Amino acid sequence: MSSAIEAIYIFNQNNDCILEHVYRSRPPGPRTLLPLYQRHAKPRPSVIHLPDVNPPTVLFSLLHANLLFLSTASSDVEPLFVLEFLHRIIDVFEDFIGAPLLASKIESSYDVVAQLLGEMCDAGSVCNTEPNALRDDVDIPGWMDKLLGGVGLPGNPPSSLPTGALKQQLQLNPSSTGPAIPWRRANVRHTSNELYVDILETLQVTLAPSGRPLAAIANGSIAFTSKISGVPDLLLTLSASGGKLGLERAIELPVFHPCVRLARWKERPGELSFIPPDGKFVLAGYEVDLMPSIHNLQSWTNANLQLPASVEVVKPLGQHGADFEIRLAIQNTFPGAASAAQAPRPALGSRGSGRSTPVFGGGSTGAPILQDVVVTVPIPDAVRSVVDLRASRGEAYFTASENVVEWRISSKAAAATGTATLRCTIIGPLADDDVDGVVNGFHTAGDYDEGQDAYQSSSSEPAKVSSTNEQAESRDQGKASMNASLMPSSASVSFSVKGWLASGIRVDGLVIDTRKSRGLGEGVKPYKGVKYLTVSKKGIETRC
Repeated sequence: MSSAIEAIYIFNQNNDCILEHVYRSRPPGPRTLLPLYQRHAKPRPSVIHLPDVNPPTVLFSLLHANLLFLSTASSDVEPLFVLEFLHRIIDVFEDFIGAPLLASKIESSYDVVAQLLGEMCDAGSVCNTEPNALRDDVDIPGWMDKLLGGVGLPGNPPSSLPTGALKQQLQLNPSSTGPAIPWRRANVRHTSNELYVDILETLQVTLAPSGRPLAAIANGSIAFTSKISGVPDLLLTLSASGGKLGLERAIELPVFHPCVRLARWKERPGELSFIPPDGKFVLAGYEVDLMPSIHNLQSWTNANLQLPASVEVVKPLGQHGADFEIRLAIQNTFPGAASAAQAPRPALGSRGSGRSTPVFGGGSTGAPILQDVVVTVPIPDAVRSVVDLRASRGEAYFTASENVVEWRISSKAAAATGTATLRCTIIGPLADDDVDGVVNGFHTAGDYDEGQDAYQSSSSEPAKVSSTNEQAESRDQGKASMNASLMPSSASVSFSVKGWLASGIRVDGLVIDTRKSRGLGEGVKPYKGVKYLTVSKKGIETRC
């Protein structure tokens, strides 16, 4: 199967094509592809087959920062291959022209963008997507070249050198033939040598109405920042509760950067040996199943997961069943947090097994803190409004355009362990107001008869009161049954916790192998830092 990418098109938020780069053949133009892409309903698929185009074409799309990236292929191609290439283009663009990626940056740096697209793909075949290697091949104009170019003067072209001197310079410069290590550029020099490790875990937990977890997964990512001279050879050691077996169980489905030596990981799980690229990159990714074995699954509840925050929906409440209550359970006791606050911070150059959570810049190693707590409650479309929002902590509001109730709690309010409540009242559709014959407080049910006696005899009053009570009870039951269908069916919690990981994975050591490293310099002791972060982006969801 040939992987032939024919063209790349980039559109801004106004659907104007700001960049068109054709690699091979004669693919359809941007004016032809954009209407064919927009005729699909949102959310639009990433891969669209266009049989009406000559020749039949497969359209690949990716949205990023209000920019639309389109790519075409008329031959058989692996879809994930093209989509990954689009992701690599975005990463490389942000590395070269800066993040966030904006249309104005692409238009003002077209000379750099054109070089990048030409180096990354040649005649439809992907060549080089490593930012460090691209820096040796792509000419990035400096501020002096931009200044001279703005007034119409040449910068410093290579032709200004004598022919003999240019040939001699190319022969003496080994980087002209490409770096020896594809992912690291040659001759790296830094005045301050620093190594940073960021471990980020994103929670995805689904809870049943009884509180029993249905699924609990933590997706982890290890980001590494290397600002060190020469060619360092590093060894990063990870550990988890339970030793080697606990680490093997914790880290499932690992993926690694090409710089990681897989043989070392297979021989000694938890040890990552690698020569890092220069700058920031993703060293590894993993998945952790927080659920217990199937034998202990029935006895597990939300408390066994030890989540910092979980939510419960109680419904319906009130006389007519128009109220519901959100109960947010906040737990600020994190596993290992006490030992982290009391134990001294170990040196990252050693291989000791401490539970500390070191941070950048030698900051505080205190207990983790729950931050950015937001409870999101989707409301059915039939609900006109949600009123009388009463929160014991924080602030809550209803967004009618999105049919969502959002409850935000500040870090200070979330610091206290306990249960916070939010009670709301729903207002159903207009048809509900006609059930009991009351509209804005006026009774409209029944017909008015002018011939009817204005006054009734006293003997009919007990029967009338009894009939009225029965009608009121019937109306209340009907209103309660209608309001039951308007209650929310789920609620989710978003938060972030610095200095704690749900999986229990931690960094035990980060050492530099001086025997294998080259060009470090004598007596170089780089600064090392580690940061842990657990995030839930509507990831803790409770069904009800």
